[in-house]
Amino acid sequence: MSVKAFKLVSAVEREMLMGDKNYINIECIECCGKNLYIGTNDCFIYHFMLDEKVSTAGKITFAATKQLHKYLGLKKPVSELRAASALTRLLVLCDNTITLVNMINLEPVPTGAKIKGAVTFTLNENPVSGDPFCVEVCIISVKRRTIQIFMVFEDRVQIVKEVFTPEQPCAVAVDGYYLCLALTTQYIILNYNTGASQDLFPYCSDEKRPIVKRIGRQEFLLAGPGGLGMFATVDGISQRAPVHWSENVIGAALCFPYVVALDEEFITVHSMLDQQQKQTLPFKEGHILQDFEGKVIVATNKGVYILVPLPLEKQIQDLLASHRVEEALVLAKGARRNIPKEKFQVMYKRILQQAGFIQFAQLQFLEAKELFR
Repeated sequence: MSVKAFKLVSAVEREMLMGDKNYINIECIECCGKNLYIGTNDCFIYHFMLDEKVSTAGKITFAATKQLHKYLGLKKPVSELRAASALTRLLVLCDNTITLVNMINLEPVPTGAKIKGAVTFTLNENPVSGDPFCVEVCIISVKRRTIQIFMVFEDRVQIVKEVFTPEQPCAVAVDGYYLCLALTTQYIILNYNTGASQDLFPYCSDEKRPIVKRIGRQEFLLAGPGGLGMFATVDGISQRAPVHWSENVIGAALCFPYVVALDEEFITVHSMLDQQQKQTLPFKEGHILQDFEGKVIVATNKGVYILVPLPLEKQIQDLLASHRVEEALVLAKGARRNIPKEKFQVMYKRILQQAGFIQFAQLQFLEAKELFR
């Protein structure tokens, strides 16, 4: 049974980006606060400011204002963008080279600092250095079976570690010293400080795209065999039951308490609390799904959309209105981490009371008595 957990709202429409130039495609996106960056297949970066507007009826819309665009001078697509807001830098991957550019004017840093030979890269959101004026970048190198760790400063880069892997890596996520890697035939956890590694489960990267995503401290979400979304800790164990995706998931994101997945036709929403599928949104030709500081963004080749979560209280009330008491209580308990303690206690008491009356009306007196208690 469905819950209305998210609404899909357009953020950047095709005309704003490409006008009548049909050949332009969106390759990657990055969002940092109100700043939205888009990388295209013709080697441009576009910078938009995103303003969220709420109508008196509570309807949310987004107005994107174009700030500027910049040509990087190559005949190659911009394949990845990552913002390092503490440094006011944007890391841009194009033609296997990561360039540092200014987040405001998109100009390359004067020193010309670059990281060469990168297939893909990710930032360490749980850095080990403790230096607030540096970001830790982990790249899959063009060198066979090699991962490299860099420290990136405002105007320079420094390699700190080179790690060799048992098979060719094709996707990576990082947390502290732990690398979660999709190799050619399996997922592994590798501690790049000690060299210790832990096999997770087999996976064939030739058949479909692997997904490796850090979802919290020392925990990752992976696309497993049989269309399962699997959770794994750095110790190689799973503390949550898997969610059932379709076989051809392209991307996944976390917006607690939901895991959102994208395939060729739909966006699906599963609850991490009871693993049930809660919502399905038709979405054709999507190829990017990412979450940025709690904001979930999806994109086709031509447009960018934001998945706006409905307030948890509204979702809980909708479940109670449908007499889905168990689901409402599970969601209410799960909401504890998102709501201040005093407010939560008031809300939770009211929900227990409502749930009690629903059970009472259905002549489930014992259950109602427990809830009233």
